[in-house]
Amino acid sequence: MNKKLSTDFEYLKDMYADDYFPDFLVDKVRDAIKKVVSFIEEGNHSNEEIQQSLDEMTATVNELQEEFYENDSEIETGARESIGETIDNVLCFFEIDIDIEEAIRARDW
Repeated sequence: MNKKLSTDFEYLKDMYADDYFPDFLVDKVRDAIKKVVSFIEEGNHSNEEIQQSLDEMTATVNELQEEFYENDSEIETGARESIGETIDNVLCFFEIDIDIEEAIRARDW
């Protein structure tokens, strides 16, 4: 049986707690991460396939930067740390041996 992330898993806790980040944009980042989680939960994927899914997620987040700017926000240090922490927690939960810096290697934020 494949592992499933708890429905009460906290995505991007620090971003949601900070009014600097509009919730509707944090939701878009969360949704990109949830796609990776769903992919992992399917099971039977290699680390290379999981990394590809992480790269796609990171590209999606990269594309949100302009929208953050338009809403007087940006993907800066606090956001990077929150995204990194969330991804790291996901990888640890699923016992996936991908370093967090490698996991979000495609970022331009």
